[in-house]
Amino acid sequence: MKKLLLGLIASTALAAPGFAEMLDLEKDELTFGFIKLTDMAPLAIAYEQGFFDDEGLFVTLEAQANWKVLLDGVIDGTLDGAHMLAGQPLAATIGYGTEAHIITPFSMDLNGNAITLSNEVWETIKPTLPTDPDGKISHPISASALKPVLDDYAAKGKPFNMGMVFPVSTHNYELRYWLAAGGINPGYYSPENVSGQIGAEVFLSVTPPPQMPATLEAGTIDGYCVGEPWNQQAVFKGIGVPVITDYELWKNNPEKVFGITNEFAEMYPNTTKAVVKALIRAAMWLDENDNANRPEAVAILSRPDYVGADYDVIANSMTGTFEYEKGDARAVPDFNTFFRHNATYPFYSDAVWYLTQMRRWGQIAEAKPDSWYDEIAKSVYKPEIYLEAAKLLVEEGLADSADFPWDSDGYKAPTPAEDIIDGIGFNGAMPNAYLESLPIGLKGEQIVSGSDIKG
Repeated sequence: MKKLLLGLIASTALAAPGFAEMLDLEKDELTFGFIKLTDMAPLAIAYEQGFFDDEGLFVTLEAQANWKVLLDGVIDGTLDGAHMLAGQPLAATIGYGTEAHIITPFSMDLNGNAITLSNEVWETIKPTLPTDPDGKISHPISASALKPVLDDYAAKGKPFNMGMVFPVSTHNYELRYWLAAGGINPGYYSPENVSGQIGAEVFLSVTPPPQMPATLEAGTIDGYCVGEPWNQQAVFKGIGVPVITDYELWKNNPEKVFGITNEFAEMYPNTTKAVVKALIRAAMWLDENDNANRPEAVAILSRPDYVGADYDVIANSMTGTFEYEKGDARAVPDFNTFFRHNATYPFYSDAVWYLTQMRRWGQIAEAKPDSWYDEIAKSVYKPEIYLEAAKLLVEEGLADSADFPWDSDGYKAPTPAEDIIDGIGFNGAMPNAYLESLPIGLKGEQIVSGSDIKG
């Protein structure tokens, strides 16, 4: 009956603007995976607000244990698609780790991460930090503040350990970026040593997002980089202090993507467009009217079948604020951005940034020409599918044409230096020049050989 009713709605779409017109779907029963993070919200909202239903899609959403299990599920077909780390489709496509051609026709959000330190480390560095005229700690906080702590740990023969969620995660690259911007070497990868700890002054290791607070509380790690709500959870539990958001690290940086296999997109092109249509509508809903729907979204995400954290913990960042030290809540309206600033458009330049970070730290072992970065970006990020879906929404009266970058060549305007913590701008069209501009990291023909950088 539900399918019949949806068909009737679709057949009258032209007579009643504001209804989705159904495509001729090749597959209508789908299972999508996600990790328990607030940035899976477009999937939850597309389901709960009936946007998938409007497209004739019968979707099941399933939480996954970790990012590897999720990726494997998409590759083996157990999952039809998933909320993914932006680095996962790129790494799989170039054969770093599990090899498979994964694409993304939809970018899920901007910003949304933070770096948290243990109470012990925070209390050590706090007296050294500059303050604003109101007496609050000045932000952003440089990683250089950690140097005396690292010296103390080294003198005691103790490693300084920090957690991130996956080797090709935004969190790994953002944590490394923050450390390197403060003059601290986060270590390198090589084909023979994939620990990422070659020459490291801080030792980074993988911890699944929901386990971050407990791992910090146990003293196994001294800090971490993760998405929400697991930084705010540390504040609520009184076990750690977020020191910088990724909005402060790199304003409006790309975060998660929706990933599918290239084979899925080729076999089910209309289904793919229908999914993207529903996700665009969800993103619009999340950001519309200055985040007016966010309290409802928080209530949905707090349910155990989605993120499963307390309402107040999720609301702390999802409703336009972010709490650093307990009681120090500040307005950060774009901390979670789902549609503004073309957040959902899969820009090639976003892909290039991830690839430069993989090269910077040795996951891409050898130098590549600029043309290679462009080629890989275009094989994984698919703005053409996104724009086809957006065009249908506009024709159906469900979206405003002005909200989409129809004439883009796929590359954002260069990010200005003042929007990045190290004061080094990023131009996705010039990846090798960008790598040369970074003081710590591989450049040119350099390679990691044993424990040395050569070239």
